[in-house]
Amino acid sequence: SAILASVKDYYGKVLSTSKDLKTSACCAAGKPHPALLEIFKKIPKEVTEKFYGCGSPLPFGIDGLRVLDLGSGSGRDCYAAAALVGEKGSVVGIDMTDEQLSVSRDHASDFCTKTLGYKKCNLSFIKGYIECLTDAGVKPGSCDIVISNCVVNLSPDKKAVINEVYRALAPGGEFYFSDVYCDRRLPEHVQKHEVLWGECLAGALYDKDFERYARAAGFADPRILSVAPIEVEDYELLKVVGQAKFYSITYRLFKLPNLLETLCEDYGQAVKYKGTIPGSEDAYRLDAGHLFEKDKLALVCGNSAAMCGEDGLCWLSRHFEIIGDRKVHYGLFPCGPKDGSIQVTDGGCGPGGCC
Repeated sequence: SAILASVKDYYGKVLSTSKDLKTSACCAAGKPHPALLEIFKKIPKEVTEKFYGCGSPLPFGIDGLRVLDLGSGSGRDCYAAAALVGEKGSVVGIDMTDEQLSVSRDHASDFCTKTLGYKKCNLSFIKGYIECLTDAGVKPGSCDIVISNCVVNLSPDKKAVINEVYRALAPGGEFYFSDVYCDRRLPEHVQKHEVLWGECLAGALYDKDFERYARAAGFADPRILSVAPIEVEDYELLKVVGQAKFYSITYRLFKLPNLLETLCEDYGQAVKYKGTIPGSEDAYRLDAGHLFEKDKLALVCGNSAAMCGEDGLCWLSRHFEIIGDRKVHYGLFPCGPKDGSIQVTDGGCGPGGCC
């Protein structure tokens, strides 16, 4: 499509480094976790300079898991994920841009075998479109974690992307990703603005529409982990977008068939975090509304219990103890108040949690 051609040209030829961007969309999120910063220092400079993401969508505690990165670009997040999954895990990046794929592939083998000390490289990159993962060779149910960093908004068919991710995930897997969203549906003249496409703004979905698409695909309870505002600093672009507000949001979408419900239901369940996730030994944040302290029982709704590992299905199950089952239903779980608007989070409680 014309949109894909424009995006390929912008990221492959127009931008030389992340310093060429005209908005903060690709650097909006807060500072990454210190453990990630240490990994980033080990990644080749050429890879990090070509990085255009809007967050750090990299979960911890994923040792041995299979990771897929949508729109992997220069590969920075893939390189970091290769360190997080360990030698027994695997990471695949998919991108449509030859220039970016060349950069990502050039350093993969040396990074894994020499920098990380693995016996063999656990990192690979394939060319393809995120709307057509099957065509690119990604088999259904072949991934435990799918990550993406400021890429889904660049797709002209976001519903297809979300549906493809759901197919690619194994039951118990998760789509853990950062992207750009808007507080409203953008008018057509903004959606067709070529520079705003490359800057990740023209394709930004109204966040509530995204959540509708996610639920339709099978991700019944989208959770928000963090929200950061995006500043449009270029005056000419500011005149185009008007009063629209943009945000970098990290979402967590779990594939838990037959366990997630449309509302937060109360079954008298509780969870206890074991403190086994590196970087979160004292407490683990599931989403903006759930912080679980080590060894402390926390009452949760059925959906949260499922995400923490009910029935041993979710990838997080090895890190949590689940108390109770669903034999008795007590009605709706008492949720905190929500007005439905986007709220900037600072790591404290906020939108996206049910309990």
